[in-house]
Amino acid sequence: MAFYPPMKFDFDVSNVETPVFIVNKGALEENLAILKDVQERSGAKILLALKGFAMWSFAPTIMKYLPGVTSSSTAEARLGAEEFGGEVHACAPAYSEADFRELLTLCDHIVFNSVNQAKRLLPIYEEVKANGGRTVSFGLRVNHGHRETEVELYDPAAPKSRLGAPRDQIPADGLEGLEGLHFHTLCELDSDSLERSLDVFERDFADLIPGLKWLNFGGGHHITRPGYDIERLVRIVKRVKEKYGVEVYLEPGEAIAIRTGVLVTEVMDIMHNAMDIAILDTSATAHMPDVLEMPYRPDIIGGDEPNAKAHTYRLGGLSCLAGDVVGDYSFDSPLEIGQKLVFLDMGHYTMVKTTTFNGVRLPSIAIADPETGKIEVVRRFGYEDYKNRLS
Repeated sequence: MAFYPPMKFDFDVSNVETPVFIVNKGALEENLAILKDVQERSGAKILLALKGFAMWSFAPTIMKYLPGVTSSSTAEARLGAEEFGGEVHACAPAYSEADFRELLTLCDHIVFNSVNQAKRLLPIYEEVKANGGRTVSFGLRVNHGHRETEVELYDPAAPKSRLGAPRDQIPADGLEGLEGLHFHTLCELDSDSLERSLDVFERDFADLIPGLKWLNFGGGHHITRPGYDIERLVRIVKRVKEKYGVEVYLEPGEAIAIRTGVLVTEVMDIMHNAMDIAILDTSATAHMPDVLEMPYRPDIIGGDEPNAKAHTYRLGGLSCLAGDVVGDYSFDSPLEIGQKLVFLDMGHYTMVKTTTFNGVRLPSIAIADPETGKIEVVRRFGYEDYKNRLS
């Protein structure tokens, strides 16, 4: 397993309200600067995938570096159009007619998941366009079955995947009315994985590229992770642009927000049942579901593997789910009720996936500014957020 330097978070959280997501503005801009450099040297356009990070308080900052966003629903597309500006793209497994009509008012690019959908919905676009609607570029998501992602839950190329059209499902007239192809096979991977995936894509779909305007390499590119081979990515994009004369899009979410955010929680109680257990004012299932789904074990400032330090605790969440457990961690000193714990790298796929299960309050959202050293809470949640989801 590759070793990555630990994430740094040097802000004083002793007096912050909890639970709270805090995103470091300086760390976010460091990531964005890397992505801007990749764009300038490769010619690619890099879009923020809102499914991974949708903290619109940072929209003005993000749009200084990126040309736009990509969405997977009308809600994400509207957020992109209203708060971010720039290009708005959409890609989803299916669109209802109502959703499609709404997307036509919001998006610059829309990607269909199948030829059937394109043929069914494109006449609606022609009707809307004839009545003064905006111009939209359409594409088709394809699936070349090349697997690079180890966890099947996150693998778009897994057997019998519902994501993208296989080559044998694209008839001779399958790209009529379309201007691009989209594929997405990666998850937290380096550019060598992209290169192998692209080789298979070209083998199976290169004959469809002449006459197209763009190719979209999807997401999962860990571009801002320490050690990522940026030079290989630049070479790949430049080669494709020169060979086919198309625009190239990348749409990472995690690469924008990786190593930028933390989740600060407080120890509410300490109990013992065969081992020491600390109950936190956060929840794995409600506030950081990838801990259970992926699964993965987030780092904690001052925490280590079980028994590596003198005092080991199981860190449990606030919900009634029996398995609402973040994991077992050890510390140099005994934990105390009221003590703050800081989970690292919790900016991406956290805020966008939180739930109000059990009515547990959603974590507040805050911005840490390295220039001032201050932490500002920009959003608080309460009972109304829980109630308004229900009826």
